[in-house]
Amino acid sequence: MNFKEIIYETEGHMAIITLNRPKRMNTLTKMLEGELYEAMRAADLDENVRAIILTGQGRAFCAGMDMDELEVLPPDDISAREWMRPYDMNRRADYQTRYSYFPGLTKPVISAINGAAAGLGLIFALYSDFRIASSNAAFATAFVKRGLVAEHGIAFILPRVVGHANAIDMLLTSRKIKADEAREINLVHRLVAPDALMDEARALANCLSQEVSPRSVRVMKRQIWEVPFQSLGEAITRANEEMFLSIQSEDFTEGVAHFQEKRPPQFTGR
Repeated sequence: MNFKEIIYETEGHMAIITLNRPKRMNTLTKMLEGELYEAMRAADLDENVRAIILTGQGRAFCAGMDMDELEVLPPDDISAREWMRPYDMNRRADYQTRYSYFPGLTKPVISAINGAAAGLGLIFALYSDFRIASSNAAFATAFVKRGLVAEHGIAFILPRVVGHANAIDMLLTSRKIKADEAREINLVHRLVAPDALMDEARALANCLSQEVSPRSVRVMKRQIWEVPFQSLGEAITRANEEMFLSIQSEDFTEGVAHFQEKRPPQFTGR
């Protein structure tokens, strides 16, 4: 795959996607947006990949939309035909929109947040399954300072991550949230030194790839992201259906076998 504004690499069972516009703080262009989607889709379809790491080159994760493009953006861009995709009827439509598609991927997404994450950069982090941040990271919603609104479902996802009070604060003031505060309000899962960020992300990706069942991870990810739309009874019914399938899987057989034989697991994801 030949990309111009991202770097796509694979290591073992992980894919590493790096936003690569460091001189512009990895701000989003139409090209970068399209390449990111194609890279995420490629990683999700690659049977050898079991976890995806998203990070940024240089001092920023993603500082939002490139202002040069935002200045000339037509009002109807958000619904332009080029961004419309056929829906996969096996996944929730909620997680197939232009920016909310990370939860619809079957592989866990780890955002390794190396610096500024603002606007759409924050949204990418919020729709990831894990957020590991460098102590240099900083966060802002940004929209209210541009005369915009709570875009792309952030009014739905942000309160579920940081709570209603913190979400109101972040959205209506757009103040900068530094790394320490981000950890305090559970905006990020882990906070590490800058030079340890990618090692920490790789260690988590390796855990998800080798130490636990990829099949279980795949099913649990879907359960977790679908549960906001379900009642308790619906969640239990769905879990019972998945339990019936899981005990017939190769990974269940291996999960019991490696425990009894006291050896490392050799999960297939099936």
